Amino acid sequence: MKNLIKAEEAALFILSICLWGQLHYAWYWWLVWILAPDLSMIGYAAGNKTGAIVYNFVHHRAVAIIIYLFGLYTYDRLIQSIGLILLGHSCMDRGMGYGLKYFSGFSDTHLGKIGKQAKAEGIAEGARAEKTGI
Repeated sequence: MKNLIKAEEAALFILSICLWGQLHYAWYWWLVWILAPDLSMIGYAAGNKTGAIVYNFVHHRAVAIIIYLFGLYTYDRLIQSIGLILLGHSCMDRGMGYGLKYFSGFSDTHLGKIGKQAKAEGIAEGARAEKTGI
């Protein structure tokens, strides 16, 4: 199932790049802006709940698609590009296993734990499997 999800995210990521090409911006602008949505992590300075709300809003694909479609409707290439950057970034993140955040903390995502906590739990799970012979 993980490979299917990764393939879906890769397809949407590639779609965002192809649509970016239709905007006739220089390609290096895509490279400049693709990591900009991660600035939403600054919301965690106000606490886990606020951080998760800000982060999830910026990384939600529906928000990205709505922004892109609004740009299409208004014939505004800048708004379209913002939507495509948000879409491409969120797909890139999810393809790498970074999901939307729970209020409990940055490392708790809808795709599972991330970071040091996830590695520690993975090691502990492996040790339990060895003890039980699974």
